[in-house]
Amino acid sequence: FSLTRRDPVNPVQHRLAHELRLLLLALQFFTRVPVTGRLAAWMGWDPAWLNQSARYFPLVGAFVGAVAALVLAAAALLWPMPVAVGLSMAATILLTGAFHEDGFADTCDGLGGSAERVRALEIMKDSRIGAYGAIGIVVMLGLKALTLASLPLGWVLASLCVAHTLSRAVAVSLNCWLPYAGDPAHAKAKPLAQQVSVGSWAVACAWPLA
Repeated sequence: FSLTRRDPVNPVQHRLAHELRLLLLALQFFTRVPVTGRLAAWMGWDPAWLNQSARYFPLVGAFVGAVAALVLAAAALLWPMPVAVGLSMAATILLTGAFHEDGFADTCDGLGGSAERVRALEIMKDSRIGAYGAIGIVVMLGLKALTLASLPLGWVLASLCVAHTLSRAVAVSLNCWLPYAGDPAHAKAKPLAQQVSVGSWAVACAWPLA
């Protein structure tokens, strides 16, 4: 696609260009891969696209999982398995900007800090990390590292690719079939507070099967 034209005239090219925009938006949302310059200018922005881009979340997960597997495979040639696992985990944390770890910590703080729904949601929105969040992160990352280090190399590489892809498909499924827990008007990413369409959900579920 030409970066000098906003939208191709051909309907098929127009559709493909739109899908490419959604893919790049999903990549930009879930990772720290820069989408700048002429490419960013060509992409443009529409809040509704973020919700539509959910169909590509598992594909972005597959990319993250592939990076994790490549780093681990390369590191395993030089160092023991526990070190290779640690470097692989560090690579995915850097690649995603600890996006998921931050969300997990917020969830631990919210659910551990209060049994009352409104208060729990308030705690989750607090940018500060509490005791439950810190302990949850340590336990989660520790269990992940121990589990991966205990498996044969081939299983670890396969599990990284599958888990990163499948987990995003599960998230899209929850977004499609369950209502938003908080107030959509005050959500940090308002388009994702809206339920994903069944069509986007079907595409997202197809990626782990591809």
